[in-house]
Amino acid sequence: MFFLRRSLWLLPRTQLCSVSRQRVHKLASLQKATALSPKKVKSLLYPFKELEAYLDRSIDRTPFQHFHPSLEDMIRAEKLFCSSPSHKIDYYTSAERLDHVPALTQPEVCFIGRSNVGKSSLIKGLFSLTPEVEVRVSKTPGHTKKMNFFKVGKAFTIVDMPGYGHRAPSDFVDMVEPYLYSRKNLVRTFLLVDGSVGLQKADLIALEMCEETRCPYVLVVTKIDKCGHGALLTNLMKLHDLVKTETTSCFPQPFLVSSLHFWGIYLLRCFITHVTGSISLKDTSH
Repeated sequence: MFFLRRSLWLLPRTQLCSVSRQRVHKLASLQKATALSPKKVKSLLYPFKELEAYLDRSIDRTPFQHFHPSLEDMIRAEKLFCSSPSHKIDYYTSAERLDHVPALTQPEVCFIGRSNVGKSSLIKGLFSLTPEVEVRVSKTPGHTKKMNFFKVGKAFTIVDMPGYGHRAPSDFVDMVEPYLYSRKNLVRTFLLVDGSVGLQKADLIALEMCEETRCPYVLVVTKIDKCGHGALLTNLMKLHDLVKTETTSCFPQPFLVSSLHFWGIYLLRCFITHVTGSISLKDTSH
């Protein structure tokens, strides 16, 4: 397994292109989003609702709606992504090896995915209410070469992991696997899959690695704006079948997101604050 992962994940390095300051997305705040038409608001808050009309009636919708917080819950979660003097949000440090990882005790979540899956863009979207947080984004796949730690006050930490596949760092496996196996305050791993192309061979190996660690993880389907409803649903149902039959540690609901249009960002923020224990929700599974 170790050598197979290397063969799929490790390819030459690339040059880094950084964005020093984020621009605030016009829909970064729920206040602006809720001013849109009801149909657009529903797509922003619950992207799966947009696809329901295209699903056969015989298909069970429950696995796609386990986590369904209210608008009020999302507003509470959003507040934790707003920096203040008493709740500072900022880049903390980077690490190339496990012995360089900071000794933090607050709950931690990490984002991992194939190069060019939109990982850094998604994290940038999550932090869009705090434009002073520097999240490096490149047009060239594979620019993230280290584990980048972002502290969200004293509530939790978000870790941007290097991408696997095309142009992954040469020591990817040595860097990531020990972290996933031994990080005691890691409460959830977010495994990103490109919704426009579906699961790739490297994604399947990454999923197997997450299963081996036995740490809870969740699938995030990115770039849902890059393909039609038919292709997206086909890829989504294949993903659903795999989770149902081949996994034991994966949350049954995939989260659908578009960093470009901000679809699903509010829901994902809410899920992060929930699984880290930062807020409590009523009548919702985790």
